[in-house]
Amino acid sequence: MTKKIKIIKNGPYEVSPEIPLVQSVIVVDNDGTSMSWKTGKKYPDQTEPYYLCRCGRSDNKPYCDGAHEKPAGLMKKTFDGTEVATHESDEKNTRIYEGPELTLIDEESLCASLRFCDRGPRIWDAVLHSDRDYLKQMAIEESCDCASGRLTVVDKEGNVYEPKSDQEIGLVQDTALQIKGPLWVKGGIPVEGADGKQYKIRNRMTLCRCGESKNMPFCDTSHRRSKNMYGLDK
Repeated sequence: MTKKIKIIKNGPYEVSPEIPLVQSVIVVDNDGTSMSWKTGKKYPDQTEPYYLCRCGRSDNKPYCDGAHEKPAGLMKKTFDGTEVATHESDEKNTRIYEGPELTLIDEESLCASLRFCDRGPRIWDAVLHSDRDYLKQMAIEESCDCASGRLTVVDKEGNVYEPKSDQEIGLVQDTALQIKGPLWVKGGIPVEGADGKQYKIRNRMTLCRCGESKNMPFCDTSHRRSKNMYGLDK
C-alpha cells in the first residue's frame, strides 16, 4: 500500500496507517527564539487509515471527531475546506537571493511562521554574506529547520541542502506562543487533493489544521490567531 495523505472534501485528512504521528516541539531559548526541534509524544501506531482534524474544531485533536459536519460560527456554517493552493511551486511568490556561496529560494506563500529564520542573523542576511563560514552554516541550518519548505538553500555547485527525515507527520508544538501549529509532513509523503490530483512532492511541508488558512491545504500562519489552536497537544 502506497503511503499518502488524502484530503477529504470539506473533511479531514485521511492518513495511511504506515505513517507515524508524533509531536514536533519547538525548542526555544530564554527569549522565546526558535532554536531547534525535538520529538515529543509518539502516538499509537495504526493498522487502518486514520483521520486527522482539518477544521480545527475537533474536541479530540489531533483526530477528527466529525466536527466539520456541524454548523459553527456566527453564520452557522459547516467547514469549508476548499483547496486553493497551486499543485506545483508558486513561482509568482517565489524570490531568489544570490549570495557569494549560497542561493536562497524563498517561496513566501508557504510560510508557517515558526521563526527559525530569525535567530541570530536572519537567513536572508546570512545568505548574502555566505562567504563567511559561520554565516554560511547558519543559513543552511535555518533553511533546514524551516518545516514548511518555504526556504531552500542551494550552493554554487547545485547541491540542495535538505534535512534528512523518515516519513512521518509532526504535530507542531509552538512552545513560545503556547499554541498548536500545523501538521509537519516529513520525508516526501504524497498529498492527494480532494479532486484526486497530487500536490508536488516535497521533503517538508506544513498543512493547515486550524481550518482558517487562505492557502488551503497549506498553512498560512492563521493558527496564530485561531482560538481553536490555543494550548499544546496532549
